[in-house]
Amino acid sequence: MISTEKILNTVEMVQKDNLDVRTVTMGINLMDCRDTDIDVLCRKVVNKIEKHAGNLVETCEQMVAKYGIPIVNKRLAVSPAADVASGFDVAGFVKLAKALNQAARSVGIDIVGGYTAQVQKGTSRGDATLLEALPEAIHSTEKVCASINLASSRAGINMEVVGQIGRILKTMAENSRENDGFDCAKLVVFANQPEDNPFMAGAYLGHGEPDTVINVGVSGPGGVKRALERRIERDGAENLGLDDLAEEIKRTSCRVTRCGELIGREVARLLGTQFGVVDLSLAPTPKVGDSIGEILTCLGLDAIGAPGSTACIAMLNDAVKKGGAFASQAVGGLSGAFIPVCEDSALADAATKGDLTLEKLEAMTCVCSVGLDMIAIPGDTPAETISAIIADEMAIGMINKKTTAVRLIPVPGKKAGDRIEFGGLFGGGTVMPVHNPGKSARFIRFGGRIPAPIHSLNN
Repeated sequence: MISTEKILNTVEMVQKDNLDVRTVTMGINLMDCRDTDIDVLCRKVVNKIEKHAGNLVETCEQMVAKYGIPIVNKRLAVSPAADVASGFDVAGFVKLAKALNQAARSVGIDIVGGYTAQVQKGTSRGDATLLEALPEAIHSTEKVCASINLASSRAGINMEVVGQIGRILKTMAENSRENDGFDCAKLVVFANQPEDNPFMAGAYLGHGEPDTVINVGVSGPGGVKRALERRIERDGAENLGLDDLAEEIKRTSCRVTRCGELIGREVARLLGTQFGVVDLSLAPTPKVGDSIGEILTCLGLDAIGAPGSTACIAMLNDAVKKGGAFASQAVGGLSGAFIPVCEDSALADAATKGDLTLEKLEAMTCVCSVGLDMIAIPGDTPAETISAIIADEMAIGMINKKTTAVRLIPVPGKKAGDRIEFGGLFGGGTVMPVHNPGKSARFIRFGGRIPAPIHSLNN
């Protein structure tokens, strides 16, 4: 029996604390659309997406009306494009991207993920062609997002592709110079990429997933912040320990997870498909009051990035996972705390002040979900330096058996301290300085692979 108090707490989280379902993401397997004719393949892709996702937006709107919980985004995640279009040339891969974009517009969803390649141990012909097609594919579409898995704890790091990604990002930034390199915001690179992640830009449908599935991403940084503020106001900071605050985070995360699973299972039932996972990731927005950074200030940090920031984010991440695991057996995806600088007003402000540096962010990614996310850097940062930053983050994921990712935006014509604005959920902020640019080129030029750690032999 759910108590009246818990119901009222959840209602208050919706009304006052920015609680929402951040995304309902339908996964669709496109492998049966393969054909020797690229035009036929693309037609099959559009038809299958329209068949299965045609009612997704309408169904989500019904849930909003029924339960009063906003659903911010409706998205698609599809089979890796490197597999679906394998055997075609660059023009064929670009056609597939445009077909995905057409299908996304047809069914009214916000974003489609799955322009993806898995290259952690090597690069197939299809993977190589997708990488070559990436800049044109992303620039010629509005709704397509791309992701590349560069490393895993079992395979090591593919340094050949790590080096290539730096050059690709420079090209993508230049292609979208008039929008401050925004094309780069639609590409994320991973170590240990999960197959059921509903969040963009890293969502895709893995090979072990059902033919169609509904995965839900919920987010409640505003609710967590307000819960902490209420607890501190009620009991007094002098009477509380960090374990008490961790327990408050855990309880709030539990309520948020249950809301997300309720919505997800109902959407799946109405669409006649399977329910997959609820991803409880505290994903912030640029809105004040909906920030991971503001949670850190509630936990006693006067400056985000000050000593103690890594410990705070570790505690937050752990409590979120424990609350979600208690609430549901179907927790998956990333499920933790995101720290995307441009998408979080408090983090962006800390970066502007110089309190939060790229190096401190890297340290924080060792203990939280994802990694160096939505970070604007100077446009003249060398490609090899960008690749080296990526390599560092891939190493963290590989060694620690966790998912890490990088989404860097080298902003053409901008230098450290300049302002950029992307708008919407992508937010904006200050271009962050990159120290020691050009000092990693010889390392990156070696290429090859960084072998997997010894614990990869666990079996």
